Amino acid sequence: MTPQRKDAARNWEHIVAVARELVDEGTPLQLNDVARRAGLGVGTVYRHFPTTEALLETVATPCLEALASQGEQGLAHDDPWEAFAAFLTKIVEGQVTDPALVKVSAAAQDVLPRTTDLKKQIMGNGSKLLAKAREAGAVRADLDDADIVPLMCGIAYATYVHSGSPADRLPTARRYLETLLRGLRA
Repeated sequence: MTPQRKDAARNWEHIVAVARELVDEGTPLQLNDVARRAGLGVGTVYRHFPTTEALLETVATPCLEALASQGEQGLAHDDPWEAFAAFLTKIVEGQVTDPALVKVSAAAQDVLPRTTDLKKQIMGNGSKLLAKAREAGAVRADLDDADIVPLMCGIAYATYVHSGSPADRLPTARRYLETLLRGLRA
């Protein structure tokens, strides 16, 4: 892959930053709106990101990378329960603080191969962490891999529904997760 020119790299970074702002504001992501707010031509935005989904996945990539890294770190942790609980905590925190993660996680298909790879890594790490916790007798024996995603999504959904404000989301999510973790512990 050939390196980008400096101005093209700056444009790419600016487009992603503007898209991040729009997503964080709750504004639907449209490439024309990104171009307008970024002060760039629509063609420039489309050259970097041919679809809205590609741009959204790019915006979500840092959070996906952080989750994948958390899972990797957890696999090296001495305490399987602590590693599993920390991983689930980061998942829930990401879901309630990063609107891009929520949308990308819920998408039926990925546009970027990097997104697919990161999602597979996160799911694989989660399965391994659960297996280690199960082998150590730290979690309920009836907890299955397939239970984790609905439980995490349920906490995120409940947090959005029952938080008084965006500032309340993270403490609310942590409280819900702590309650869930007490129920999952063997």
